[in-house]
Amino acid sequence: MPDNKRSQIITQGTQHAPSRAMLRAVGFSDGDFNKPIVGVANGYSTITPCNKGLNDLSLKAESALRQAGAMPQMFGTITVSDGISMGTEGMKYSLVSREVIADSIETCVQGGSMDGVIAIGGCDKNMPGAMIAIARMNVPAIFVYGGTIKPGHYKNQDLTVVSVFEAVGQHSAHKIDDEELLQIERHACPGAGSCGGMFTANTMSSAFEAMGMSLPYSSTMSAEDQDKLISAGDSAKVLVDAIKKQILPRDIITRKSIENAVAVIMAVGGSTNAILHFLAIAHAAGVEWHIDDFERMRAKVPVLCDLKPSGRYVTADLHQAGGVPQVMKMLLNHGLLHGDCITISGQTIAEVLKDIPDTPRADQQVIRQWDNPLYAQGHLAILKGNLSTEGCVAKISGIKNPKITGPARVFDSEETCMAAIMARKIQPGDVVVIRYEGPKGGPGMREMLSPTAALIGEGLGDSVGLITDGRFSGGTYGMVVGHVAPEAYVGGAIALVQEGDSITIDAEQRLLQLNVPDDELAQRRTAWQPPQPRYSRGVLAKYAKLVSSASSGAITG
Repeated sequence: MPDNKRSQIITQGTQHAPSRAMLRAVGFSDGDFNKPIVGVANGYSTITPCNKGLNDLSLKAESALRQAGAMPQMFGTITVSDGISMGTEGMKYSLVSREVIADSIETCVQGGSMDGVIAIGGCDKNMPGAMIAIARMNVPAIFVYGGTIKPGHYKNQDLTVVSVFEAVGQHSAHKIDDEELLQIERHACPGAGSCGGMFTANTMSSAFEAMGMSLPYSSTMSAEDQDKLISAGDSAKVLVDAIKKQILPRDIITRKSIENAVAVIMAVGGSTNAILHFLAIAHAAGVEWHIDDFERMRAKVPVLCDLKPSGRYVTADLHQAGGVPQVMKMLLNHGLLHGDCITISGQTIAEVLKDIPDTPRADQQVIRQWDNPLYAQGHLAILKGNLSTEGCVAKISGIKNPKITGPARVFDSEETCMAAIMARKIQPGDVVVIRYEGPKGGPGMREMLSPTAALIGEGLGDSVGLITDGRFSGGTYGMVVGHVAPEAYVGGAIALVQEGDSITIDAEQRLLQLNVPDDELAQRRTAWQPPQPRYSRGVLAKYAKLVSSASSGAITG
């Protein structure tokens, strides 16, 4: 089978002389038309520090592809900065961008009959967007992560962008002054790279390494380190070999490899968004995977890494402590990883991990020893109850009490809730409800980092609950429950909550319950009317018409 089995349709034969003529104009010569054409999906932009360094990685991959005997074709794809758009209307475009990224990569690769693709991304939606496209197309592919940002430093503290969000709450509560807030802002983000804790970007990169779609150690490298550039070149070479061997994404992305990815997500204390994204990736790959599978995995995998947002360390520290391979080796040794899963290099997981130490180094505290985990079970719990019959997601790390029953404080948008928090109108014991922010209702399922970080900053993280049909940032922690489904816009029970209703969040019992009699809820339902769509045209209107429930991954097709 030729290495250019897909691209030969546009490079071979008399009738494709016009195609060759155009390819000559972008650098092809007579000897190049029998080589595989490999797309370089370049997520470079100066919209966000997450993607600032991606062009250098793309150029390195392009050069390495040529050296390995392939013909690279570079094209761009978009990003939305969650950290910058947080708390604004712009955040509605964040989850939507996942679909746009997936569609743009699929469109270029399929439209250009490419033989493979190396996707290079940084900000949160770059990873799942690329992997959804890769799984759909099933042409040889590899993902290259742009790398984590290094921590900022101020007053002997490591800072991330979440430090600034929390400082806003501290400032509102008069715990810090204007100058302190300004200094935290100035020092939090020192250069290129994705947000530095085990937030969504670093969670997804770690999971892709565990799944076998990225090279070992590549998921935790710092964006500005030379290792990251070298890894991009190595990834390109591995991809060309995978094209020769026809190692396809759906050979790698299986139910067992998704279990491996989810085991690592639990072990590193990863983001709630990983649940939404892996439901969508599994769907794209044709793999049976459901929301209850996350709870099944949570029950048997301990949290081994002490990482921000609720822990002490950043992802750059994890890399120095042994990275994802060290975590994977511990899971493999204890029967929580499938060692026979194949990776993009052609090796199995067990072969990749063969020389990794069985236990983490004693001179570091980022990765805990197996008999001393941070938590005995995973931290991402699936709750159900009359408020979320399809299931919702709670992040139960970093909280003192996993149960709260209190009066509902109801808000029909993030902005109205944030105004109440900043005005100090939320009290200990309250359960905040933010609704009509779901996939359809928002639309776009905004992340609620601004409200949750403000509550943490005001000292209410352990005494106030918050539930939403929207999402949470990977930087969020506290008594928070997101992805409530069915969402308010389609008539889910969250739409029926009234101010002062009693709500119970019980992570131990996996329960989200509205303590209102069924007959009262039935009466409220007869009076409920769906709101008018917030958008009648454009990408958000199209998204709202197509998108599914969060419980199935907020997929659009």
